[in-house]
Amino acid sequence: MAVNSKKYNISGERLEELQQIAEENMFMHASQLNDWRGKLNIFVKGEGVWVEDVKGKKYLDSMGGLWYKAAGYGRKEIADAVYNQMTQIESSPSGSATISQIELAGKIANLYPEKSSRSFFVSGGAEAVETAVKMAKKFSILNGKPGAYKVLSRRYSYHGGTAMAVSLGGAKTADPMGPTMPGAIHVTNWNSYRLPFSGDPVDVAIKCANEFEEVIKHQGPDTVAAIIAEPVSAAFGIQIPPQEYWQRLREIADKYDVLLIADEVITGFGRLGEYFGPMNWGVQPDITTVAKALTSGYAPLGAAIATKKVADAFTGGPEETFTHLITFGGHPSACAAALANLEIFEKEDLVGNSKKMGDYLFEKLLELKKYDIVGDVRGGLGLLAAVEFVADKKEKVAFPASAKLAQKLPKFLFDRNIVTFRAGDIISICPPLSITKNEIDYLVDAIEDSIIHLKKDLNT
Repeated sequence: MAVNSKKYNISGERLEELQQIAEENMFMHASQLNDWRGKLNIFVKGEGVWVEDVKGKKYLDSMGGLWYKAAGYGRKEIADAVYNQMTQIESSPSGSATISQIELAGKIANLYPEKSSRSFFVSGGAEAVETAVKMAKKFSILNGKPGAYKVLSRRYSYHGGTAMAVSLGGAKTADPMGPTMPGAIHVTNWNSYRLPFSGDPVDVAIKCANEFEEVIKHQGPDTVAAIIAEPVSAAFGIQIPPQEYWQRLREIADKYDVLLIADEVITGFGRLGEYFGPMNWGVQPDITTVAKALTSGYAPLGAAIATKKVADAFTGGPEETFTHLITFGGHPSACAAALANLEIFEKEDLVGNSKKMGDYLFEKLLELKKYDIVGDVRGGLGLLAAVEFVADKKEKVAFPASAKLAQKLPKFLFDRNIVTFRAGDIISICPPLSITKNEIDYLVDAIEDSIIHLKKDLNT
């Protein structure tokens, strides 16, 4: 497959100037300046799963931007929708709405399992989580639980980078600083590769879910507002639970009158082979947070989707009003982008392609288990997968930090025309939902070649 294209007419002097400006005036998210100073990758074009840099070289984006490029790059129809919205009315007066906002709320409800759902639009994933938690707490107050301020989450999960969201899960990558939000309590996360307890995987999954119940009983049901979890924890290594896990979460939430929040900022809109992840297990959360794939990254937008039971609690007078406000939440142009994006989803059956190509990707990745440093391959539920490396396959022992996998593997893959920000002990894979078999073959071949290179580098 060709990976070279035309070289953009940008002089070496201009490139040097851009690098200097970036170095002096720009933070790169979650990055150390010394790691990219003078060598920042600058991309100028994208189409499908491919991006092109200033030198005209093409790379396959195996992570779909930052987990969000569901419809792929270069969708002119989305750009046109944004342009048309901005040239008609770019934003409406406070307290009013535009047609794109209203139509998107209806579209989401039509795709959501509960058709009477209501969406609160925000600007991104962390805001969606903040909104969902605040909504759950006020719902509890309005329903006779004025002391319900506690939110239960799973250790090492990631729910966003804002001050409240980093309190949930306690992932090191969240850089929580502190003090964290009072009432944030963490329980054991599901791990399919290294089971947290001994026993049958389904029994272990149920035992993990039951920790939520034990905490609720210990803390007192009247003090707990919500349980929050991702259908599949991307931050914890793409751990796919058996269906009994989420079904048990639903039972526990119902038993103790606690809201169940599904954080679908990464998994929502087709990533797991269904429009919403818990649909795979026949589970309906009370609130669902979404963002990334809602617009495929063409505009910043997120939402907290509430079921009718939750939404109706805020109908009444001043006391019942959900007095929550995000200045640019549900920006009309972003809503127009989302509508055009979801039209592409339906026209090209991207959710169906996610299921079909996800199975194919998993099948191809399983072939890599022949290498002694490949400990586990996870996937088979849509286009979200992981390859985990170990120093000792039998004992499942991770490589020491001194092996520098997080520095080596991204470079090995980049040298093979694959761009990723998630490659180290685990290579995470989250490509656009439009990916083809040939492109999956190209990706897996590059991963295999990088594994061979890594083995030589490590002398294994």
